Amino acid sequence: MAEVAERKLEELIHFCSKTFTSADLDKIREAYQFSYSILGDRAWDTGEVIIEHALEVAMIVAKEIGLGTDSVRAGLLHNVAYEGLQNKVDRSVLESRFGASVADILEGMAKINALGTDTVGLHSENYRKLMLALAGDVRVILTKIADRLQVMRRLDSQKPEVQHKISVETSYLYAPLAHRLGLYYINSEMLDLCLKFMQPENYNYVVARLKETDRERANFVAEFVKPIEEKLNRKDFKFDMKARTKAVNSIWKKMQNQQVDFDEVYDLFAIRIILDTELENEKSECWQVYSIVTEEYQSNPERMRDWITIPKSNGYESLHTTVLGPHGKWVEIQIRTKRMDEIAEKGLAAHWKYKGGHANPDMEKWLAGVREMLENPDVTVMDFIDDFKMNVYEDEIFVFTPRGDLKKLSAGATLLDFAYEIHSQVGDKCVGGKVNGKNVTLKHKLKNGDLISIDTSNNQRPKMDWLDFVVTTKAKTRIKVSLNEEVKREADNGKEILLRKLKNWKLQYNDDTIRKLQKHYKLKLAQDLYYNISIGKIDTLAIKELLVEKEETTAKQVLAEVLPKEQVKELEFSGDDDFLVIDNNIKNVNYKLAPCCNPIFGDDIFGFVTIREGIKIHRKTCPNAKQMIERYPYRVIHAKWRETGKRSSFQAVIRISGNNDNDIVSQISYVIAKDIGVQMRSINIESDGGEFEGTLRVFVNNLEHLEFLLHKLKNIKGVVQVSRAD
Repeated sequence: MAEVAERKLEELIHFCSKTFTSADLDKIREAYQFSYSILGDRAWDTGEVIIEHALEVAMIVAKEIGLGTDSVRAGLLHNVAYEGLQNKVDRSVLESRFGASVADILEGMAKINALGTDTVGLHSENYRKLMLALAGDVRVILTKIADRLQVMRRLDSQKPEVQHKISVETSYLYAPLAHRLGLYYINSEMLDLCLKFMQPENYNYVVARLKETDRERANFVAEFVKPIEEKLNRKDFKFDMKARTKAVNSIWKKMQNQQVDFDEVYDLFAIRIILDTELENEKSECWQVYSIVTEEYQSNPERMRDWITIPKSNGYESLHTTVLGPHGKWVEIQIRTKRMDEIAEKGLAAHWKYKGGHANPDMEKWLAGVREMLENPDVTVMDFIDDFKMNVYEDEIFVFTPRGDLKKLSAGATLLDFAYEIHSQVGDKCVGGKVNGKNVTLKHKLKNGDLISIDTSNNQRPKMDWLDFVVTTKAKTRIKVSLNEEVKREADNGKEILLRKLKNWKLQYNDDTIRKLQKHYKLKLAQDLYYNISIGKIDTLAIKELLVEKEETTAKQVLAEVLPKEQVKELEFSGDDDFLVIDNNIKNVNYKLAPCCNPIFGDDIFGFVTIREGIKIHRKTCPNAKQMIERYPYRVIHAKWRETGKRSSFQAVIRISGNNDNDIVSQISYVIAKDIGVQMRSINIESDGGEFEGTLRVFVNNLEHLEFLLHKLKNIKGVVQVSRAD
């Protein structure tokens, strides 16, 4: 076993010797010797030797991610605090021997491992701590990604249930992290391995088909690149050309999303042209090569992607286009320089290298956004996963403020996302805006190059439905915070209302009362109860019905519960307050005639106390009466008319039908016009096959007046049926 470990160490040293100093190599050997002194030839239950795992992780850190000496040493040492060891090493020992930087990386990885993130049973707080570790020192997560990649490569030795758990977690967390940090190849390999263990049949199908078509693709590539190579050589470009087959998982996803078979996936591979040029000539030479390629082959302008002029936030730079190659096949072309290619291969680590050890400002902004989101305690674990996945995989668009400042947003971002990108308060008060001088709504989706201005109003407040169309994490997080603040305000108001009512009813406010109400309304939190009371979803009359022993309640007592005292004083009651008295001359603002049944003076009526519109007067024969009386008996009050001697006017709806007569409308109008007490509001007559049906809306003085009008209408020649509509 020791021989295998020694061989792997020499491979690591040999690779690192290309860029590391001899002093750095000595530090790496020292870390290995210390790790071996603790771990020895100890192996896990699967048979994998732990020190060999550590060496492979260190090689990924150095070769595939491109991190420095401290991270490589952390890769070698990350198992010395393994829970199964009798002589675990603590931080003080590690810091004294290898320095604070290495100790910090190891401590971050140890916290992640100790939180149990190797299973899918993750808790919200675990995610927070994991991501805060990322936001603190990105080397922690880069080294952890290397660790996870090595685990995925050796996952064959695990039991099927372990394979599934680790694959699910990798697909949700580590692969998206690798993608967001610019480690595209590691992301692709992780997702391929996830597909292999989660959907082996589909994985094996794509792999087999790729092998079958390998020779055909090689011949096509040779035919495709030949004229391009000749033109580039004639113009003395220094370059390499590579053909890279699309990842297995990517091919399978395209087959599913587009509902096509393997043979119908046209972009199975991409041709990459990598230029060897000086930094100051990079952009111009990439565009020259683009011109040469598109002169030879027809390009698809909709598939053009320029990440050279404005790089992605993780530092990715490249020029992508899709052209029509030989035999009518579409081919993706990626044009970049050696520097750009290394950043694409090794992501953030290479970006630091080319920026003199400083992190990309856009990446720092993204990490700050992660931190801001995690500091909101109301973000659930599923919120975090969904937002994280979405923001990792979405492409970016670039838009401008009125002053010409450039803003970078996720593809699909709306005007409201842009408002929140400017400032959270601008987002909260946004009512619309202008895009390229045209007025647009909050939901308007933005496009590259849009010039945007925002309109705000102090009366605007965030709405729940905003969460349905915003796409950026910043917007979603702020909206949720604002909504929670609004809920708290409403809940405080609802609690005050309930306390005041309980006092009026001479009932105590205690836990038993609140628990009884929560149980009845099936609410988990008291805050939900208070909130629903405040917004009127739960009314206090219903609570009184539930808490107070049933007793005869007068109309006046019912109304005193829901109307201001001044309004109750203005109302008239009779029969020991049992009846609300309604004038036939309806001018009282405290009650309204219900439009569903249009009561008329003389109808048998009742009052119904609404939450927001005061008292509605209904006929007892109203089609809604049964439901209101059964569901809300505590809102129903007795009411009766009072004759004032004044002329009054009530709307009535009349249904009329009969045999068709060309002059029926004139006859109806004549009958109504002869009665000077009736006013016609509208008439609608439809005829078909010799018969007619119609609706009249008229104003009458009272029920007796209406019945007299119905009698007169029945006497019109051709009229078969006349009735008052419910």
